[in-house]
Amino acid sequence: MAATNAQEAERTRLSKQVVVERGLAVADAEGLDALTIRRLATELGVTPMALYWHFRNKEELLAALGDQVWRELDTNIDRAAPWHVQMRGLLESLLDVLRSHPCASQLILAGEKQSDAALLATETALDVLRRGGFDNGQAAEIARSALWTGLMLVMSEGLKPGLTEAERAEEQRRARVRLALLPPDRFPRLVEAAEPMSSCEPDIHYKLGVDVFIAGVRAMAPGD
Repeated sequence: MAATNAQEAERTRLSKQVVVERGLAVADAEGLDALTIRRLATELGVTPMALYWHFRNKEELLAALGDQVWRELDTNIDRAAPWHVQMRGLLESLLDVLRSHPCASQLILAGEKQSDAALLATETALDVLRRGGFDNGQAAEIARSALWTGLMLVMSEGLKPGLTEAERAEEQRRARVRLALLPPDRFPRLVEAAEPMSSCEPDIHYKLGVDVFIAGVRAMAPGD
């Protein structure tokens, strides 16, 4: 009876939100492979059984983490603003969320994107694009492209769970050396651009990526 009471106490003092927040923290720091029910239970100071009340397995836990990532995206757009300004706001919010959670790209790529939060984000993007004059097919393609653009920008910056700043800097140094040592007679431009090609200035990187995407979509817009 004592054991049962202890398990009940563990279960009641935990909420799904507490579990999800700690799970995200572990995954952001060390990657999804490091996140297990047992590891999370240790982090929270409870038995694994206490977590199984909320999540039957790791798959359910990861789905909840993915849903939390989508919930952090700001879909409160200013409908009075031009459609392309609204679309820029959605893309910039996506980037903010992805950059704040190094594991977010993995979660989105692995997930089915069917949570309410994911559906709301997609619905909002489609509505913005439809009001911008795009038909259903165009809006769907652009919305998908916006998501992939956000993922690509974050992954190409080199934000990986489990890497320290020193490790990230070392990866960039090795990439720079590899480019600098290429045969200059065959790859003169790569050799001279070894530094910028192997490093990433976040402010420039993200602004350029968003600017190029929005400019391209605006160029396609009917009557814009």
